[in-house]
Amino acid sequence: MTVVPPAGSNLRGAVDLSSLVNRPPAPAPGAAAGAPAGAPAGVVPVPDLVLEGTDTNFAELLELSKFVPVIVDLWATWSEPATQLTPVIENLIREYNGRFVLATVDIDTNPQLAQAFQATSVPTLAAVINGQPVQLFDGVLPVVQIREVLERVLELAAQHGVTGVADAAVTPDGVPAEPVEPELPPHHKEAYDAIERGDYAAAIDIYKLALARDPRDAMAAAGLAQVSLLGRLQGKTIAEVRSAAADDPENLDAQLLVADLDLSGGHIEDAFDRLLGLFPAQDAAGKNAIRQRILELFEVVGTDDPRVPPARKRLTALLY
Repeated sequence: MTVVPPAGSNLRGAVDLSSLVNRPPAPAPGAAAGAPAGAPAGVVPVPDLVLEGTDTNFAELLELSKFVPVIVDLWATWSEPATQLTPVIENLIREYNGRFVLATVDIDTNPQLAQAFQATSVPTLAAVINGQPVQLFDGVLPVVQIREVLERVLELAAQHGVTGVADAAVTPDGVPAEPVEPELPPHHKEAYDAIERGDYAAAIDIYKLALARDPRDAMAAAGLAQVSLLGRLQGKTIAEVRSAAADDPENLDAQLLVADLDLSGGHIEDAFDRLLGLFPAQDAAGKNAIRQRILELFEVVGTDDPRVPPARKRLTALLY
């Protein structure tokens, strides 16, 4: 069993979720980026204290975690312990009256989050505080022990300045208010809708059309890179990807897919090292394929990520 680290622990290094952060993030159903103008200080409006976390909307929940600790419940319909634990966690979260937000994640439909949180079994519980994840525990614990874990999370959040309160927005008649989402350009909204329904091929086509119309559309370029990676990994298991590469080390496509898998799981430097290490032995076509893939992964991570410039420098040295 993995438990939350003691008070004073460093948040960095538990799990790296940077590969799941869209730039800009896809609007999540129910997550708010922060308190709007006029809201009481420290209050973050959300439609509900229990939200669904997915591969495509988790970036917004990461943003929310800068204000309120987000508890992540990784579960699966086939796991009886997981289906029994989830309502218990939901009840506990509501008892804290907004000091937490809960994100439930079905690992079968969200493989990227399952990989990012290293959920080798379910149920698995984690937290995200100020954008940084912390492993809590796996399996089922008594309610009294879960309360102790949540109290530790609050202590850790306070040390990092995350002390906001989530407020489930309601209308005057008590009906939950519909979330107000920012207006998106038509092509980007179509792409987000396609991603939400799992139609990555359609989203890719939409982003390509947006870039054809405006090659300077950085949001479309980042979105295309992100959804292309999701599309390449869709329907594939970790074991399948890694065994295919191990069985045929000369198969460049298989090696490229392992780099995708590494990056999606937060092993960003491993992904870059794999591609750059493959580069010298390739023919011209292979080198071009690697160059295109690593440039795409730079977009997925974010070109302002500190791990990108050293990798870009190494790529330039290999090219010239």
